[in-house]
Amino acid sequence: MRTLDEINDKIRQRRVVVDTAEAFKGRVAETGLEQATRAVDVVTTGTFEPMESSGAVLNLGHTDPPIKIRECYLDGVLAYAGFGAVDLYLGASQPTEVQRVGENDGEEVRERGGGHVIADLVAGKSVHLRAIGQATDCYPRSSFETSITRDTINQFYLFNPRNLYQNFIVGVNGGDRPLLTYLGPLQPRLGNAVYSNPGALSPLLNDPDLQAVGIGSRIFLGGGIGYIAWEGTQHFPLQKRLPNHTPIGPAATVALIGDAKQMQERWVRGCYFKGYGPSLMLGVGVPIPLLNSDIASGCAVEDKDLVAPVVDFSIPRRVRPTFGLVSYAQLKSGQITVDGRPVRTAPLASVFLARQVAEALKQQIEAGQFELSQPVAPLPCDRTFLPQDVWTAQMDLS
Repeated sequence: MRTLDEINDKIRQRRVVVDTAEAFKGRVAETGLEQATRAVDVVTTGTFEPMESSGAVLNLGHTDPPIKIRECYLDGVLAYAGFGAVDLYLGASQPTEVQRVGENDGEEVRERGGGHVIADLVAGKSVHLRAIGQATDCYPRSSFETSITRDTINQFYLFNPRNLYQNFIVGVNGGDRPLLTYLGPLQPRLGNAVYSNPGALSPLLNDPDLQAVGIGSRIFLGGGIGYIAWEGTQHFPLQKRLPNHTPIGPAATVALIGDAKQMQERWVRGCYFKGYGPSLMLGVGVPIPLLNSDIASGCAVEDKDLVAPVVDFSIPRRVRPTFGLVSYAQLKSGQITVDGRPVRTAPLASVFLARQVAEALKQQIEAGQFELSQPVAPLPCDRTFLPQDVWTAQMDLS
């Protein structure tokens, strides 16, 4: 129906028609899919949620005399230094070093981690750096201590191995004690239910067959421009799906990359889950070009057409029992029924800020500041999900 080159030409001429995901679904309800598809060129999606499989690559520049860093702490958070002399990778979920306080051996007194340090650097704040080096003839320095900001280092970019889950789970707790999880606190005896995906706003749920996005797709990442770099870890496109092609549980994921020096404090925030650890709240928006009616049909999906499994975290196994599927319309109503009883719900993702991400991306495209990119390769659609139990069993037998 239209090509990406035609859409980009419209963007340059400020003639492009862009709807947020919610606006497009409303247009479809009012005028029908065919007419809505003819009227709109691009649909913008968005989310703002914890993405713990994220991190930042930093290059510090060489000291004099030079140092080959082998152990490095940024505001007390260990960064990986196992490659170039002054290259670092700071993981969002890496916790601050445990402090020892009196008799409470191992008590954490600072609920911070890599996500907070990344957010501080994005915000232009100063971060303390302490490095220990491996002294060699070409790198004689053995230690180094300083403060850095995003403006005093060379490269500072996010490289996130797994973001944008195409659907996820709803967590509940059927046990007798509170549980502290990566979804936050789950109250005993089905006291609450927490879901992490924004549903019909979610980027990959609006492109269920991954027709519009692929490796090399340009995206809104943390307020700056980013790209889909590869399939994400735990990418599982073979998840069971509904007739509308949307998955009934965790499915596709993507790896993302983007220049953190361009990002904005508003869209990159550190967070901490009590009893679990630190993470990174990140705003991500994906533009979906309406190249054909199949892609447009994916963007028309509503919360009532999307489901997620209700999973009981009180069972400490990889495969936990479920209480069936619920729709995102039910989840967003504030209450679902589990095992015959009403259970209040709460989102881990901010639907309010997800809407703002989609709107911010829409405004950038309309202003001619954001053109769409042609993927250089599709995301694979045949990945299986491998557990470790089989290999462990074989080793035990041997």
